[in-house]
Amino acid sequence: MQNKTDMVIIDGSQGEGGGQILRSSLSLSMMTGKDFLIKNIRSGRVKPGLMRQHLTCVQAAAKICNADTEGATLSSQKLLFRPKQIQAGDYHFAISTSGSTSLVAQTIIPALMTAPQPSKILLEGGTHNMQAPTFDFLQYSFLPVLRQMGVDITATIHKYGFYPAGGGKVEFVIQPSQSSQALQPIKLMQRGNEKRLSAEAFFANLASTIPQRELNVIANTMGWADDNLHLRQIKKSHSSGNVVLLKLEYENIIETIISFGQLGLKAEKVAKQACDQAKEYLASEAVVGVHLADQLLLPMVIAGGGQFTTLTPTQHTQTNINVIKQFMDCVIDLQQLNDNLWQITIT
Repeated sequence: MQNKTDMVIIDGSQGEGGGQILRSSLSLSMMTGKDFLIKNIRSGRVKPGLMRQHLTCVQAAAKICNADTEGATLSSQKLLFRPKQIQAGDYHFAISTSGSTSLVAQTIIPALMTAPQPSKILLEGGTHNMQAPTFDFLQYSFLPVLRQMGVDITATIHKYGFYPAGGGKVEFVIQPSQSSQALQPIKLMQRGNEKRLSAEAFFANLASTIPQRELNVIANTMGWADDNLHLRQIKKSHSSGNVVLLKLEYENIIETIISFGQLGLKAEKVAKQACDQAKEYLASEAVVGVHLADQLLLPMVIAGGGQFTTLTPTQHTQTNINVIKQFMDCVIDLQQLNDNLWQITIT
């Protein structure tokens, strides 16, 4: 897939105008071998241009495929990226802020899945940030689907890094597919039998009464037994933090729902936010949640196809589809099945 073609020109202000446009472009550039120029990076944000976590994504991608870059500096709104051959290996990247390690991982994992040898990635920075997928989302929802598609990826969290201090450390080990194709197509049209519905409230440098109040709300709202409710204290964290995690486990999928404790936001409201999202998913026939839907598009395109049902797609998803189509010759069909159920088919 390393055939050079005309440079891809990306408008970073399109759709939701966020960092996903840059990250998807980097992933696709590495895998297709296509140069790209992106302008108006994150123009839809209060602080436009490359923040530290976005710059780390660029630097990580460049190192993995020995790319030439222009404009890879803080606050830059324009980037030229010329990829070369993807190299497996042991990589270590640090974000000097609480910038998301998950977003860096999601940028470079697709490329390393296509490498001929195993790779290990050690990332330092934020692990739990409201503006990004958490480590738990990757561990429980995203990576298991990639394993179903033929790539063995293990994820380990060595240290939690809550916003705003960060200081977390995570590790990913990628064993590429043994088949001739990096990924195998997959269809997620049925959840399968329900295995377990559970909640975990974890906290660092806070009173345990806060997460306990959250679990009380979840017990009353969802009707879950005490055996399915867990309180966990995170020790040796650089900052205080509180996260509610709901896991809806089925045979074929795990939907992960996260809600963050915030200064000035009551514990009861934090729990209610998570419960509301869980109820919406449980009341639907959707297999894939809205956040996972956005993340599965790129792996399925690499695999050459895929299909799943999901809740109403977000603007984030629509924007990601537009970026993918600029790099890949593919059809991504969105079909509304009922009020809150959509089918996405990739060919």
